[in-house]
Amino acid sequence: MFELLLVMIERLGIIIAVAFLMTRLKFIRFLIEKREITFTHKMSIIIIFGLFGIVGTYTGLTVNVQDSSYSRSVLHLAEGEAIANSRVIGVVIAGILGGWKVGLGAGLIAGIHRYLLGGFTGFACGLSAVIAGLLAGYFHKKQNTTQSTIPIQTAFLVGALAEAVQMSLILLLSRPFDDAVTLVGNIGLPMIIANGIGVAIFILIIRNVFHEEEKRGSLQAQKALKLADLTLNFLRTGLKEKSAKSTCDILLKEVQVDAVSITNKEKVLAFSGIGEDHHVTDDTIKTEVTKRVLHEGNLIIAKAGEIGCTHNHCLLKAAVIAPLKIKDDTIGTLKFYFTSEDDISPMTLELSKGLSTLLSHQLELSEVDRHLELAKQAEIKALQAQVSPHFLFNALNTIIALIRIDPMKARKLLVSLSHFFRQNLAGTTTTKTTLETELKHVQAYLEIEEARFSDKLKVTYDIDDEAISCILPPMTLQPIVENAIKHGVKTLTDDSFIEIKVKKETDCVKISVIDNGIGIEEERIHSLMKEKVPSHTGTGIGLYNVNRRLQMMYDERASLQVTSNKKGTCISFTLQHREITNEK
Repeated sequence: MFELLLVMIERLGIIIAVAFLMTRLKFIRFLIEKREITFTHKMSIIIIFGLFGIVGTYTGLTVNVQDSSYSRSVLHLAEGEAIANSRVIGVVIAGILGGWKVGLGAGLIAGIHRYLLGGFTGFACGLSAVIAGLLAGYFHKKQNTTQSTIPIQTAFLVGALAEAVQMSLILLLSRPFDDAVTLVGNIGLPMIIANGIGVAIFILIIRNVFHEEEKRGSLQAQKALKLADLTLNFLRTGLKEKSAKSTCDILLKEVQVDAVSITNKEKVLAFSGIGEDHHVTDDTIKTEVTKRVLHEGNLIIAKAGEIGCTHNHCLLKAAVIAPLKIKDDTIGTLKFYFTSEDDISPMTLELSKGLSTLLSHQLELSEVDRHLELAKQAEIKALQAQVSPHFLFNALNTIIALIRIDPMKARKLLVSLSHFFRQNLAGTTTTKTTLETELKHVQAYLEIEEARFSDKLKVTYDIDDEAISCILPPMTLQPIVENAIKHGVKTLTDDSFIEIKVKKETDCVKISVIDNGIGIEEERIHSLMKEKVPSHTGTGIGLYNVNRRLQMMYDERASLQVTSNKKGTCISFTLQHREITNEK
């Protein structure tokens, strides 16, 4: 008996090797991880575990009851022969992992095969395989859902119990009864112990799979958090060429990829890695797969033909393209390139998804920071306008000079100055106003400036009355007009003019401020709308602030449009025509 136990345990080595290989199969791992699997996968699992039970039969020993001899051949059994085997292991594991249906299916396959081999225990052993599957399915149902697998000791007891049931059935159904008693006496205890150990070892292997996944997931999580920390300072400034390049360099160093790229909605912002010599940054997005990610907002794996590289010797053959989002709006993409499609592992995909989510959150934070800064700067700008000493002193000096020579005009300027500062104060407490109110504010400002410039400045208005109920952020027009005076017409000696146009179009209103000043350099125009541009006469936040507040209230279509040359400048923007409500 002890000798048989040692041989059975020795044969378990084959079963353990097969068990290890099985846990490498994707749908077996899904079953282990309790994921949803398709009907086709479930049938595949039943067949695989049924075959596993058959392997357990063939790795057993033939037992001749008459002379108590053992043989390694299990191809066919004579009437007085039986098998000491580990068939029950595959069937029990099927039931524990997949439930009674999977256990029943695997038991039927292994049981029918055993019955067809013959021997006086054929029917009893075949039936016991089916019962073992159902029994293990019961323990699957009782299993605590918070646990990945049943405890090792429970697995041992289930395997031993299933084998004990088989011994009982042999005694009940196999004839001659004396042979059945002799057989059970010889092989019963060794098989109960060996198969209990086999089931426990299989569960141990499964636990090892979980530990591998947890360890790998932990490492990936640590890496993702490390990358988030490394890239935070860059992406908190927004999705720009400089921040994108720094982020790409960090990702290339820390992630096992061949190249990294970041785009916005229109162009490639940065590229690092293999192919950097011909993958041009600042290039318009041309590949359809990238456009699809931007449109659909879902991660896509691109193959060689979809990358869109026209370079004949480009080594990059595949890419993972993940969306970068602010809330539900896709604002760009993160691309990981590979020299072979085989290099794209499931862990790489998970890391790509995780990183795109983390980077998206950082971009959202940058947007929040920007909005807070804009709100702060808007308030600061309004407060500056309220107490601007140069403007106030110049206005008062002009009024003092007019008191003696033109008292009525001096009185009118005082009223305009009062209105101007009153409106500045109101602008710090509201988030929206009417175009009519903004025009009155600008008129008050320009009346004072016209008086200062004497006959040098001419102001004209071309206003459609039906458009003045349109709403916009407070203190939108005045900074634009102030910019036209300070940086446009101020240096002209005479014949300077500013024209304000408000035109109602089909479903929108177009507002324009036109001057005949010295113009703005093209390079400076490009920077004015995207960042603060310091100047000798201002804070550098005027037009940038106005542009951002318009975009926040409406969208990108409301952005400032600047056209300029040496003969003058036109700054315009377009708003949807909707009347003001009681919202604050």
